[in-house]
Amino acid sequence: MTTGDLELAHAENRRLSSPGERFGARLQRRSSAEALQQKVIEQETRNLAEALERIAADGSATRAAAAVVAARRRFVTGYGKSFAYASLLATDLSAGLSHVTLVDGAVVRALDVLSEVSQTDVLVAVSLRRYRRETVVVARHFAEAGGAVVAITDDARAPLASIAAETIVVRTDSASYADSPTAVAAVVHLLTTLATASSKGARRRLAERDRLSHALGNYLED
Repeated sequence: MTTGDLELAHAENRRLSSPGERFGARLQRRSSAEALQQKVIEQETRNLAEALERIAADGSATRAAAAVVAARRRFVTGYGKSFAYASLLATDLSAGLSHVTLVDGAVVRALDVLSEVSQTDVLVAVSLRRYRRETVVVARHFAEAGGAVVAITDDARAPLASIAAETIVVRTDSASYADSPTAVAAVVHLLTTLATASSKGARRRLAERDRLSHALGNYLED
């Protein structure tokens, strides 16, 4: 596909703003499982390559990783479906970096975090359409309190983009009724890898976690 074709396809994807609309446009007409599978595979492959190329070109992931590493405390949040990506990000970041906290609204509440934000704190917020109000509100208050916000979102005009000090934009174009998770997960993986590789204490921390995991018998292979 040409650049023009990709942009037209992206615009159409953005126009279909709900899963119901996307199902009607893409899956209403019957097709064989093999044909649908091939269509989804081609779209996911294309979308992943395009997303990573854009991020490599604009440098947003390297800047975001630098902000995460430089922070004293790292908070991660996301609501709705975005919580899955936030949870993955927090889990992987905490393996190599200290003071990583997932703001889940249950064990760790946004109110508790926002009441003591400092200028050395960073919040990584994941917000994908349809954009949850809670994520935007938390990010706005975090920034107003002096903390730095890093956004992972799917459009340069998304609500978080105007709040964040750094924004990673990853397209989620899909051949399915659900927006694609593939490139988002890849970006989470990229961000955690860059941040962990830049952290001075990561090697020691990972080694200690390995030792403790073995001592606690956490995994079957131990």
